[in-house]
Amino acid sequence: MALWFCNVGIFAKITVFRKPITDTLMTNITSQSTANPQTSDTDSITLHSNQNAVVLLSGGLDSVTCLYWAKARYASVTAVSFDYGQRHNSELVAAKSIAETAGVNHRIIDIDIAQLGGSSLTDHSMVVPDGDADKFPNKKHDEIDNDAIPNTYVPARNTIFLSYALAVAEVTDANHIVIGVSSVDYSGYPDCRPEYISAFEHMANLATKAGVTGHHLSIQTPLQQLSKAKTIELGLSLGVDYGQTISCYRADENGLACGVCDSCTLRRQGFEQADVADPTKYRS
Repeated sequence: MALWFCNVGIFAKITVFRKPITDTLMTNITSQSTANPQTSDTDSITLHSNQNAVVLLSGGLDSVTCLYWAKARYASVTAVSFDYGQRHNSELVAAKSIAETAGVNHRIIDIDIAQLGGSSLTDHSMVVPDGDADKFPNKKHDEIDNDAIPNTYVPARNTIFLSYALAVAEVTDANHIVIGVSSVDYSGYPDCRPEYISAFEHMANLATKAGVTGHHLSIQTPLQQLSKAKTIELGLSLGVDYGQTISCYRADENGLACGVCDSCTLRRQGFEQADVADPTKYRS
């Protein structure tokens, strides 16, 4: 089923894939969300077991970990992916497969961010740079300057994605939006910082019918303080099959990864540090 709507001058089409929700009881999972630190993980799962969540699902390593983390906590999960004019659609193919395996509702929203330019992930005239594993990991956000942010940064992408996820949360009666941002092993993107997430959550509760009528909305970031290695360990404890995921910025039409872009470099490093075999399918 396809739904069309217009929001602030941006026309979007939502394709809805409805799948039955599979309830799975998971325990012993580390939460890095904004929940009360005095609440145990088991108590947190029980507390949220009658609530719904929306998960941003790109088809990559971080987002699939968040999907399974959310499935362990919430009664119903809707995964949201975006066809935004990115360089390849292999990640969307992966997202569809992941959502089907997980047994969750899946919506793909069409947004033409590519017409704005400004990123090598949407502008084919720009070159996606090779990664540098020593450049970004564990670097404090206030040490990141404009020259250090790679051209793979898509201007305002998380703000746009979270805004659509916020709308989906309202129509699905979801209390939580889950996004796989991290301040540890990442590429220095400004829209991955904790203060940004906190500000967006505050805005969400001021700008929505749900928020102003007492239906509090939270932005959950379970990976915020996790390295790639710790993220992989968490995902494996939840039953994630990372062989289904695609993280590469330059993946080909068959979903084969280049192995050298920034995303591939951080992914490789994560599997090595976790001492886990890398299931990624590389071109060479």
